[in-house]
Amino acid sequence: MAITQAVCNTFKKELLEGKHDFANGGHTFKIALFTSSATLNAQTANYSTSNEITNSSGSAYSAGGETLQNQSVTGSNTASTAFVDFTTNPQWTSASFTANGAMIYNTTTDGGSGTTNSVCILAFGSDFTATNGTFTIEFPAPGTSTAILRLS
Repeated sequence: MAITQAVCNTFKKELLEGKHDFANGGHTFKIALFTSSATLNAQTANYSTSNEITNSSGSAYSAGGETLQNQSVTGSNTASTAFVDFTTNPQWTSASFTANGAMIYNTTTDGGSGTTNSVCILAFGSDFTATNGTFTIEFPAPGTSTAILRLS
């Protein structure tokens, strides 16, 4: 089993069908964390709790993950790449768990989107552990070659 970083194949189709709205105030996107036992890749179509992490200390992590905040889209007629930025890095405080990767998915039922439509898979490259501390996913700086989700 492995987690492979990718933009999900179904997301590409659904994007062209108008099922995902990344404008601020558009759809709600979440990020869920997974163990190294998960198999996540470009073929992953939907969020599932299978091999999602569990929080061994209580309440820091809940199934489904965290809501991503304040998304915005940047692009123009002079830019060959458009990208999405989430202004807040997701974090879990008082956390005790190990994660190997994550999935961003759409939770809004609108325009034909379901509440589990996967967007992209993030592979951390190895296990990362928090022991009664803060677990933060730091998104790269927004830009045409650095944003976590970009189309060119």
